[in-house]
Amino acid sequence: MHPRRAPRRLRPPALPARAGRDRVTFLAAGAPGTPGSGAPTLIGVPYDATASFRRGSRWGPAAIRFASASIETYNPLLDRDLEDVPFVDAGDLPVEGLEPSAMVRAVRGSIGPGLPLLLGGEHTLTLGAVQALAARHRDLAVLQWDAHTDLRSEYEGAAICHATVMRRLFDERVSLVQLGIRAGTREEFATARQRSLHVSRAVAPPPPLLESLRERPLYLTVDIDVLDPSVAPGTGNPEPDGAAYADLLAALRSLSRHRVVGMDLVEVAPPWDPGGATPVIAASLVRDMLLLFAPAGRGPAASSP
Repeated sequence: MHPRRAPRRLRPPALPARAGRDRVTFLAAGAPGTPGSGAPTLIGVPYDATASFRRGSRWGPAAIRFASASIETYNPLLDRDLEDVPFVDAGDLPVEGLEPSAMVRAVRGSIGPGLPLLLGGEHTLTLGAVQALAARHRDLAVLQWDAHTDLRSEYEGAAICHATVMRRLFDERVSLVQLGIRAGTREEFATARQRSLHVSRAVAPPPPLLESLRERPLYLTVDIDVLDPSVAPGTGNPEPDGAAYADLLAALRSLSRHRVVGMDLVEVAPPWDPGGATPVIAASLVRDMLLLFAPAGRGPAASSP
């Protein structure tokens, strides 16, 4: 459900002052730069203008980067280490104050030659990334892990917002698979049935689906609210009975031999988690997505000049 907007003044999460002065990057990957090296590239999109309940995801990218200082580069379950994976942290896009359509254009223009991993920020950003990649990759398919379908035709008069983003993608004839879904309107689920979308409460893609996607370019979008609120409470629209982290990681791992051309992690809203666990969980997920889908190489790259 996407409730009526409830405006509320929020303060940024309590990050140490040095985080702002030193321009913290993910796992100290280097000073922020711009995409273009061909290395996997982190891009922050600090935007939550269309949030319908609890705003604050505009602080998600900064909180994820800061929390990354608390995690290890090595994941023993995967037996992989980010020390062996070159990646670039390109910093944040200057999207504050933009209309949603302008933000989407900014994201679309930011996608360089390297594997993009966008940090949100609200889910609307996915539209720009997928538009850019669909222009390069025929037969692109989007796999969405989310509590919500995001299939509304419009919401409060807005055609481009976090509650409509997947409908906009589907309208552009992008193939869509929805996993972990446990909330939406009657009309959204009817739309999914009418258009034969794969919509599942389970987070794991079934084997026949995995096989059908074997040769296709894939974009993976993860809304942090796919996880149970007991795991990740810091999000705009939490829903009960969500996934465990281990189940989400297993689902992503099942795609590790597929052709992933882009990814994002969205809707991390740190003000709604005073304990600060959600950004740490998100930072771990960013690490694991890089470990699974970025090519191994000489180690973390400094951002491009």
